[in-house]
Amino acid sequence: MRYFVLLFLLMSSAIVRSQEISVIDSLSLEPIIHVTIYNEERTKSVFTDLEGKADISTFSENEKIYFSHLAFSTSVFFKQEIEKMNFVVLLAPNPNSLDQVVLSVAKFGQKRDNVSHTVVSISSKDVVFSNPQTSADLLENNGPVYVQKSQLGGGSPMIRGFATNRLLITVDGVRMNNAIFRSGNIQNIISIDPLALEKTEIILGSGPVIYGSDAVGGVMNFYTIDPKFSHSEKTELSGNALARYATANSEKTAHFDFTIGRKKWAFVTSATYSDFDDLRMGSHGPDEYLRTYYVTQQDGLDVVVENPDPLVQKPTGYEQINLLQKVKFAPNNEWEFNFTNYFSSTSDYPRYDRLFRNDNNIFGSAEWYYGPQVWFLSNFGLNKRGNGEIYDHAKFNVSYQFFKESRHNRDFGDIIRYSNTEMVDAYSMNFDFEKDFSASKLFYGFDYVFNKVHSTGKEKNLNTNAENTAASRYPNNSTWQSMAVYANYLWEISSDLTFNMGARYNHVLLDADFNELYYDFPFQEANLSTGATTGNIGLNWKQSDFLKLKLNVSTAFRAPNIDDIGKIFDSEPGTVVVPNPNLKPEYSYSGELGVELNMKKVFRIDLTGYYTSLQDALVRRPFSLNGETTIEYQGEPSEVQAIQNAASAHVYGIEFGSEFFISEKLSLQSQLVMTEGEEELDNGSRAPMRHVGPFFGNSHLIWQNKNLKFDLYTEFNGEIAFKDLAPSEQSKDYLYAVDQNGNPYFPSWYTLNISAQVKLSDNWMFTTALENFTDQRYRTYSSGIAAAGINAIAAVKFSF
Repeated sequence: MRYFVLLFLLMSSAIVRSQEISVIDSLSLEPIIHVTIYNEERTKSVFTDLEGKADISTFSENEKIYFSHLAFSTSVFFKQEIEKMNFVVLLAPNPNSLDQVVLSVAKFGQKRDNVSHTVVSISSKDVVFSNPQTSADLLENNGPVYVQKSQLGGGSPMIRGFATNRLLITVDGVRMNNAIFRSGNIQNIISIDPLALEKTEIILGSGPVIYGSDAVGGVMNFYTIDPKFSHSEKTELSGNALARYATANSEKTAHFDFTIGRKKWAFVTSATYSDFDDLRMGSHGPDEYLRTYYVTQQDGLDVVVENPDPLVQKPTGYEQINLLQKVKFAPNNEWEFNFTNYFSSTSDYPRYDRLFRNDNNIFGSAEWYYGPQVWFLSNFGLNKRGNGEIYDHAKFNVSYQFFKESRHNRDFGDIIRYSNTEMVDAYSMNFDFEKDFSASKLFYGFDYVFNKVHSTGKEKNLNTNAENTAASRYPNNSTWQSMAVYANYLWEISSDLTFNMGARYNHVLLDADFNELYYDFPFQEANLSTGATTGNIGLNWKQSDFLKLKLNVSTAFRAPNIDDIGKIFDSEPGTVVVPNPNLKPEYSYSGELGVELNMKKVFRIDLTGYYTSLQDALVRRPFSLNGETTIEYQGEPSEVQAIQNAASAHVYGIEFGSEFFISEKLSLQSQLVMTEGEEELDNGSRAPMRHVGPFFGNSHLIWQNKNLKFDLYTEFNGEIAFKDLAPSEQSKDYLYAVDQNGNPYFPSWYTLNISAQVKLSDNWMFTTALENFTDQRYRTYSSGIAAAGINAIAAVKFSF
């Protein structure tokens, strides 16, 4: 049938006397929209419209005309040749188009060979095959990202020795980091539904200049499902439905998404619901991880009871729902409007590491749980294409986000439950532009971010149900603002050599007023006005099809936020962190060198070495308040600490990846990551950094046919001895196993796993896995919860 379509196009074009051409996919024979058509000097350019058509009458008869699209191979024709083809141009798809297009470095699509940063891409197909329960698991399963967990409802990524508010998260280009992202482990990433993602890109190392504060160790960019237009007058419908069950925590997940496409309108709706029970750990491993006893209430009293199954981590279960709605409108070839609403919420979920901590079965906490983690994103965006004087492609985004989180804790035997609730209203606006020149591109833009923090505290008497206000975690009604301009220049010196450089200036404002009702601070307010200039220089050299080299040097910064300057909380029992208004930004200086060896159909090897220096690092250190080093917090004498610009740090490491093609259907893929890092202590000595994880990696033996795929793989971690743990980790003996000297240490571990996927028909796909089938008992580094033991997964997907 498709050949009749091609014949019809050829006949129609012969009849039409104008110089309107049709550009179509040589395989599917579908029209290709947004193809850039230009001459050799780039003095003329047009774009194909929603029907894949464009008028080339402005081009002369003897001009070379280039047809460029990121998903297709670039083609060049003389206008006379196009006339002989009856004004129908066929473009061949790039078989690796998804992997070859990078969106995250300049907010506009770029060829991967032109990007000097290390970028890891994860497709929606990878998500379906790896069956992650949350986006934290998605990162852990598919990239050189290490994930820490304090509870089942969580996951705090670590990249190249940095974590939490030194990593930036974006969703559809919108900054997710807000003014209360903390230096302690954060769980916000689980609000992103992995089943609603079209693509994920992870920038390893300091972020490019298009990103502002927090992009010190890396950037994680999540792109949700994009609605597709119809190429005809007929309405096109498509969608997916997925159901999944996993045995380790009795996961029950249901998901659906569907798209409605018209010529000028497109809609997508997605919804996912998950229910997780208490997580079962493995049978073989350290006894320190076993859950032998736990706290419950009987007749209104806290009691310690024996766990009938010490492998089950009680309590850890929770529920989550994610909803997505997108609308896209394109009135013509130049303008495109997008509107997105995203909502995510969990149930209450226990903080397991606080409930697990005990001394000879004497528990400190009877209750410690997070209230529902709520996130709402509303984003309006427009794309403008055209051959303008100062831009060829422009993007505008304005967004609103609402965050809500709360903490609730009660000591064993106490009748008072303490609660803190935080809400953040976050507004942002971005203008981004792209200008094409003959052999180069200029990306530039500016952005504005405004956050307002609402924070309250209360105490509740469980006997009388009486409630009283209490100290809030943050100064209520505090604000954080960021304004920035940036420019990035990409120069294709030759077909084998690319150079890029960029610069950004960021200015940050912070205002907070402290309530004198609960604490006698020597200050009443905190005001911050500070600027930061950052930049990057990169070089890509494709010496041959076999050898590629890349070099990147960059700087990044993190400005103090409300969490740094104004937080009051107990980091651990017996310690309280208090505000410190005298902070300034921390800066990082990074360099990386990468080598790729690629012998097609035989092997591919990637090796990257990197180094980062962090200056004026914001770290938690002992502090005094009105000359006092100890104050009472929630009824307990607590050592005073505060965030301070008190350290420098150095991180370096190697990332290694390889793929060997044993046969046409069988390949062996491996990935290894080694990171070392140390920071300066108060006495001038140096110690390991807290977020530098162990040596870790994975190996996959993959067999793939047209409709069938098998993956036999292992994941592993190296050991961290007691002397190599960060000082803050050495004091958390409840997180670790015990060595022969009675000291906490992180033991090495491995898992063996197998997964399979079969495409039963054009509509049905079945995926199954048996994870950790040797039933190992282990925790990832710095985690307060043991990972899943043997875990059988079954998922079925229906597509139409």
